[in-house]
Amino acid sequence: MKTLILVRHGKSSWDYSVDDKDRPLQERGINDGHLVSKKFASQDIAIDAVFSSPANRALHTCMIFLRQLNFPFVKFQVTNDLYDFSGESVLKFVKKLDDRFDTVLIFGHNDAFTNVANSLGNSYIDSVSTTGLVQLDFEVKNWASVTKGITTRTIFPKDLK
Repeated sequence: MKTLILVRHGKSSWDYSVDDKDRPLQERGINDGHLVSKKFASQDIAIDAVFSSPANRALHTCMIFLRQLNFPFVKFQVTNDLYDFSGESVLKFVKKLDDRFDTVLIFGHNDAFTNVANSLGNSYIDSVSTTGLVQLDFEVKNWASVTKGITTRTIFPKDLK
């Protein structure tokens, strides 16, 4: 079985005149990151690999989760494939994942993550919220075979407040 866990970056700030990749998280994004990561960590799911978009807001959200999960920072990777807003690059990335990894956690953006969650999962999600987490399970042995799976978990900040 393969498990893909999508986490959309936390609420970001538009208050700075910076490139899109450099936009920081708002305080709410940081707080929601702690809230969702704590809830997720309580599920005690073994993560084999973590990947993040290079965007500041995604990386910061990822760092909050890595600390909460006690996942070694040296074992996570940044990839431009997750700096995607349609979902096409994310889907290609997932299908090329190393089959040694059974459970993968990725950090990225909308509309990509909503599109991926809806095309690969069996539950319709109107929009993956900022800091929203969606877990998808697939009854396959390799990532290249991933098509339709089961949406087994969603954790959205609004549901924890």
